[in-house]
Amino acid sequence: MRLWEFPDEYVIEPTDGSSASSSLSISLVDASMKLIDSIPECSSFRVPKIQMIFGVVGMLKLVAGSYLFVITERKCVGSYLGHPIFKVISLKVLPCVHSVKNSTPEQKKMENEFSRLLKVAERTTGLYFSYDTNLTLSTQRLYDLGNESKMLPLWRQAEPRFLWNSYMLEALIDKKLDPYLLPVVQGSFHNFQATIGKEIVDVTLIARRCTRRNGTRMWRRGADSEGHVANFVETEQIIQINGFTSSFVQVRGSIPFLWEQIVDLTYKPKFEIVRPEEAPQIAERHFLDLRKMYGSVLAVDLLNKHGGEGRLSDMFSNAMQPIVSEDLRYLHFDFTKICGHVHFERLSFLYDQIADFLVKNGYFLLNEESEKMEQLGVVRTNCIDCLDRTNITQSMIGRKILELQLRRIGVFAAEETISSHPKLDRCFRILWANHGDDISIQYSGTAALKGDLVRSGQRRVQGILKDRYISFKRYYLNNFSDGTKQDAIDLLQGHYKVSVGGDITPPSQTGGLEAIASFPLALCLVLIGLLLTTMSLGQVGNDPRHLLFSVVWGSISVGIASFVRAKGRIFCNRPRLQLHDKPGY
Repeated sequence: MRLWEFPDEYVIEPTDGSSASSSLSISLVDASMKLIDSIPECSSFRVPKIQMIFGVVGMLKLVAGSYLFVITERKCVGSYLGHPIFKVISLKVLPCVHSVKNSTPEQKKMENEFSRLLKVAERTTGLYFSYDTNLTLSTQRLYDLGNESKMLPLWRQAEPRFLWNSYMLEALIDKKLDPYLLPVVQGSFHNFQATIGKEIVDVTLIARRCTRRNGTRMWRRGADSEGHVANFVETEQIIQINGFTSSFVQVRGSIPFLWEQIVDLTYKPKFEIVRPEEAPQIAERHFLDLRKMYGSVLAVDLLNKHGGEGRLSDMFSNAMQPIVSEDLRYLHFDFTKICGHVHFERLSFLYDQIADFLVKNGYFLLNEESEKMEQLGVVRTNCIDCLDRTNITQSMIGRKILELQLRRIGVFAAEETISSHPKLDRCFRILWANHGDDISIQYSGTAALKGDLVRSGQRRVQGILKDRYISFKRYYLNNFSDGTKQDAIDLLQGHYKVSVGGDITPPSQTGGLEAIASFPLALCLVLIGLLLTTMSLGQVGNDPRHLLFSVVWGSISVGIASFVRAKGRIFCNRPRLQLHDKPGY
């Protein structure tokens, strides 16, 4: 599309011969939108800026105006069932109303705050889209669509929980601008081709992140009161070979009851269970939703059984007891105790316990004659973050299922495995490692741990050092960056809705000590105190009074450090939008 930026309007002109024959005009006076048949005339007083864009993501209405989100750079990353899939490389936010000048000082202050969050939103990672197919639906659900549904616009077919820009599309939906509504998914998309004998197999791995409780690692834990869990991701592994199409879906998600882990500068903040008496009801709501979506459910809990994790695991197990049934199973597997840091081959013990469920519930398979078998259930895996241990476990399950699929199609012999094909094995490992990194970056800000082991099957010194760096980076981001990122996510996805007109409710404001608390300042004071202490001690031989100075400076340094440790929460970058004060959110 071609974007014309006039002084008083934006005009988006289709240039690819798509169904959008009319251009879209967005007023910079009142943000109104309409379709027009031709581009407005240009003049010496009305000279537009022109640039290419690749889609309209949506519009967001704030205090003093509206903002248009457009895709300014994309990259084709593969195909989904024959349709090209694009990754968003660059987003741009365009202001649509120039009314800040007429706003009150309080409104200007709020608009500046929200504009800062939009700058963070522009850096959102892992966004994918297609002009031709619905990326929010699994292969099985796509084939189950009726003929009438297939004729609907893509956004009408979309699964709402995986539609990343659902809230931002509302303004365009209200104006019935279907040709400009582009469904966007947050997650991951990777594929590869490999040769097995004379056959070529195409393997694709897709992640679809749920938007219901989207957020960052420390600011989105557990479930809300409706049973929607943090870091809920649907993973679909698809193969195409010899005219066959087969897919397998599994999911991950945080432990489904109310719990939190608020950052306070400690390396591993305490786990706090909120309203434990409600845990069974919330878990029941969560699994009822999963069963409606996927059929039978096997919940695999990878937490260890000691410390804070042990308390969470025990609560999860107790919450599951009243609701387990023939269609809902719960299985605990202490990943850390059994597999340690390197013995991932011991996941075979887990596979032995879940193999009957996998065989019974199967996978989706479609042949050239459109004869199909369907997947009837799903494995739901969790650890604390649903990142590192979860990804390793899901990759093991994906490997076993791929072998079953290839045997069913007749490509593999009865005892043949992926490991007996070095190129296929290497590509499969890299596929899942990249998949895990993408999901981890979106939730924690860093790549997944143990990436070298997933990629190569071996633990190396470089990998251990990289994991140390990743852990430190997670600590920094969790404490000093993720609060602002969480606010940006909540703003984009409609979890926090700005009051337009009437009384203005500003983001949560800090006051008193919290308003001036600064971790860099505190760290600087501690280091200066330690430096002066060291210098004073060095002068004690010349003047005994320096011993007193060293004690004073040392005491000040220890005092500041103790205060930071005791009041760690106020030094952290916390979300400021008021919804975070709501119990159970």
